[in-house]
Amino acid sequence: MNSATVRNLLVRGMLAGLAAGLAALVVAYFLGEPRVDQAIAFEEAHAHEHGGEELVSRTLQSTAGLSTGVLVYGVAFGGIAALAYCFALGRIGRFGPRASALLLAATGLVAVYVVPFLKYPANPPAVGDPDTLNQRTALFFLMIVLSVLLTVGAVILGKRLAPRLGNWNATLAAGASFVLAVGLAYAFLPSFNEVPEHFPAALLWQYRLAALAVQVTLWTSFGLVFGLLAERLLTPKTAAETTGTARPTPVAH
Repeated sequence: MNSATVRNLLVRGMLAGLAAGLAALVVAYFLGEPRVDQAIAFEEAHAHEHGGEELVSRTLQSTAGLSTGVLVYGVAFGGIAALAYCFALGRIGRFGPRASALLLAATGLVAVYVVPFLKYPANPPAVGDPDTLNQRTALFFLMIVLSVLLTVGAVILGKRLAPRLGNWNATLAAGASFVLAVGLAYAFLPSFNEVPEHFPAALLWQYRLAALAVQVTLWTSFGLVFGLLAERLLTPKTAAETTGTARPTPVAH
């Protein structure tokens, strides 16, 4: 793949990331923000001391702040995913551009978010000890790195086992190895149970499900949009196919 193609895919990846960010923003605003407001209300109702005036209003945080953060993240995420796509295309099997994009999105969702999320799920305001924030953040990113490395290792293992075991058995063996390795990571990495007493369990899980829904929307939207853009770049259709017309068949005289 030449540099011009990589550059074009990078631009399309950033555009797809922007579109995916818009979709994720809608989900975050309507599903996530109401739970954040409820968690903040719980925190304020049970706070023993009240701080000073907030520097940024909650309204600004939930509108302009949320929009800026999600969209900037979407563009950056799209660019990184596009570069990963350039590396993976043709190396993960005989998949077309669109199927490769969807497979990359599904794998990325599991490796980058779902696996770390199951160990260190997202917490709303009022949940979590501030003294352990840095440790929890470092462990979450460590879990992301481990998950990505284990995913790459599972793919390599599956490809090497395929000639001897066949594609199906090799995939099962690689998947089982991945699950075992992730289980060991879960067992040895520290866990945290810092939910305050009387914090509503329903609110906690609604918030976590909303956070998961945002990521599912982001990755799925990216896979669909980027797959379409990549297919148009890598396998361009002729003008006749695009317009739905066909060249007339010559008639012998």
